[in-house]
Amino acid sequence: MKYICKIQIAFLSLSLLSPIANAENTLRILTWHGYADPDWVAEFKQKYHAKVELTYISSDDELWEKITRKQQKNYDVFAVNTAELQRYIDHKLVAPIKKSQIPNINNQLPRFRKTEQISGLNRDGNLYAIPFTYSEMGLIYDKKQFKTAPVSMNDLWQTQYRGKIVLYDGSNHNFSLTALTLQANNPFKLSANEMKQTVDKLLVLRQQNPIFYTSPEQGTQAFIKNKAALMYANYGQQQVKLLQQTGADIGYVIPQEGVLAWLDCWAISNTTKNRQLAENWINYTLEKTVSHTLSQRQGLSNTLNGGNLKDSDKILWLEPSENFALRSQYWDRIRAGKARQENQRQ
Repeated sequence: MKYICKIQIAFLSLSLLSPIANAENTLRILTWHGYADPDWVAEFKQKYHAKVELTYISSDDELWEKITRKQQKNYDVFAVNTAELQRYIDHKLVAPIKKSQIPNINNQLPRFRKTEQISGLNRDGNLYAIPFTYSEMGLIYDKKQFKTAPVSMNDLWQTQYRGKIVLYDGSNHNFSLTALTLQANNPFKLSANEMKQTVDKLLVLRQQNPIFYTSPEQGTQAFIKNKAALMYANYGQQQVKLLQQTGADIGYVIPQEGVLAWLDCWAISNTTKNRQLAENWINYTLEKTVSHTLSQRQGLSNTLNGGNLKDSDKILWLEPSENFALRSQYWDRIRAGKARQENQRQ
């Protein structure tokens, strides 16, 4: 009888402790669609006996808002590009990462494995993120509407394509790409005069009545539904793959003035309750099967075997901008202006 009571007491103790154990072994991921597919998550959960809570974002602005507006404690690990990472470091929102805790770094190409040589990943001798995937942001065009492939981002401003432009709805990248067409000294660090010129040109682009999107899927739907001529491909090859799967007759080019390119990395929140599980997730995504599947499914380049860029392609890896808040403020006004125009027509 005493033996049975001891068993019951032990069982009751485990039952009381299990919610705490489960809470401690829950990984909260904030990421883009395609970076945490259900089968990957299921395998990870089984391998580490963990729970996973996923939250998806569709823009850098949304990512910043979720991390900073008293919600940071809700996430352990998140995906962020190298340019955006800087302000998270500035505000002490991310924790340093030890490469020794991510052994699958050894699977990566040397250019990504040598993290000390990648601008934006380090500060004061500390590493703050691990490269995962990257893409250039080229120009997708409808071959039926172009006898020859476009050669410049400036084609987005051509009036004959009014109403047939698909544009990413994000402040930072749109300012940089527009500044690039204006041959700014540095499209990420605009002077006061360059900023004015960029705003003016974006206002002209607004008059093109572009169709805006945030996710790759929305971009695909918008391109097909509106019989678009051109799309600024914020997700690069990922969007090319999605459109090709629909049977769309499209082409993809790196413009002559160059193209912006992003490098998305995994970062760990400085309020994480389970650093080891966060490190395990980062390490897991760098397994060959996972990274290769990422490329197969999403059309994105992975850091293990690279992508399809040519040596002759002019690539500008994203850098922190001169003023994130100002760009976002201006972009909101530009978007609001377009909304007023649409309301007046209705």
